[in-house]
Amino acid sequence: MILYHAVRKAVFLDRPNRFIAHCLLDGETVVCHVKNTGRCRELLLPGATVYLAESPNPQRKTRYDLVCVESRGYVINMDSQAPNPVFAEWARQGGFAEGLTELRQEVTYSASRFDFAFMHHGTPGFAEIKGVTLFDEEDHAFFPDAPTERGVKHLHELIAARKEGYEAALCFVVQRDNVASVSPNDKTHPAFGTALAEAEAAGVHLVAAVCHVTPESMTITHTVPVTFDRRLI
Repeated sequence: MILYHAVRKAVFLDRPNRFIAHCLLDGETVVCHVKNTGRCRELLLPGATVYLAESPNPQRKTRYDLVCVESRGYVINMDSQAPNPVFAEWARQGGFAEGLTELRQEVTYSASRFDFAFMHHGTPGFAEIKGVTLFDEEDHAFFPDAPTERGVKHLHELIAARKEGYEAALCFVVQRDNVASVSPNDKTHPAFGTALAEAEAAGVHLVAAVCHVTPESMTITHTVPVTFDRRLI
């Protein structure tokens, strides 16, 4: 579980660049650090309810981090740094795979740096984690929300690792409750969807882990299917 402290409710005003946002907090406009550099255009709409975590560092230029937003009746975690520690906790508790040991972060393989390396019943493996914040009105999730050449590269490297005898996995960490499935967003980046299908065919394990999200916390609760038969319109 990831926890945030001193969280306050605010109203989103605008986002002059991908790093900062202006929000209305207790009648005052404040400058916040946005903990997600993705586009998030369908989430960060003027007037949206957002949640700001106050930094304990008085020397920071921005006093608050924008960590969550409300959309369609759900609280969505927007912290792009949250999926990895949440996955690590879940994996160490046996949620990702039984018999998983030696979970290590930020491990280099070939030309890529994967989020995790592990041992599974004596076989070494790699896992790459992708946070998901894009949803349709029928509670299906999609990735990515912007073109990601880096994501395509990671999939090709996972395929290569699998062919060399390693276990390999890509885990989508869905940063919202009540999601039915996760699919590649072929409208935004068809090359990612193609690479994802190639990875599945090569034996890369595809996992979609759904989180319970509150303004103060996020934790993985269950998994849902990764599907290829849905399109974001």
